[in-house]
Amino acid sequence: MALVLISFFAPDRTGLIAAVAGRLFELGANLGDASFAVLGSGAEMSAVSEIPDALSAEELRSHLLQLPELAGAKLDVTPFALDPAHGPAARVTHRITVTGGDRPGLIARLSEVFGNFDANIVTMNAEHVPGLQGGRRYIIRFAVAIPEGRANSCLATVANTAEELSQTVSFE
Repeated sequence: MALVLISFFAPDRTGLIAAVAGRLFELGANLGDASFAVLGSGAEMSAVSEIPDALSAEELRSHLLQLPELAGAKLDVTPFALDPAHGPAARVTHRITVTGGDRPGLIARLSEVFGNFDANIVTMNAEHVPGLQGGRRYIIRFAVAIPEGRANSCLATVANTAEELSQTVSFE
């Protein structure tokens, strides 16, 4: 088995993940870590996958491009040379949601706080959603790995920074 990184950006369509995962299964591939997100009217996915030795990365790419759900997609299949197992910095310890109006520099300021406490952002999602009275809210969701003993200070600083930026914050 060989490890590959599959990455695509395509118009968002119902059944996109099912089509890709189904084709990978048919070809004998095993999905590992995967991430999917809708971005505007498009969708992106990145996944590490084990593929049979008899299947090259280019052959896999060709099989995936035959899917109607990937029509118009930008698709890359490349060897994955990194360790497919997470290290300690990728183990999520906290989930943080920040909500409010969109502001330039908002993600930069919040990300700096995590960096100042040696916290690793494992995943981040930001989106505009309809708000009250026809307005829009901006919601940012972070899944982070905060080192033991630094969580309380880090979370307090995130809350203070969010408040300075007229945002609300919640923690899990």
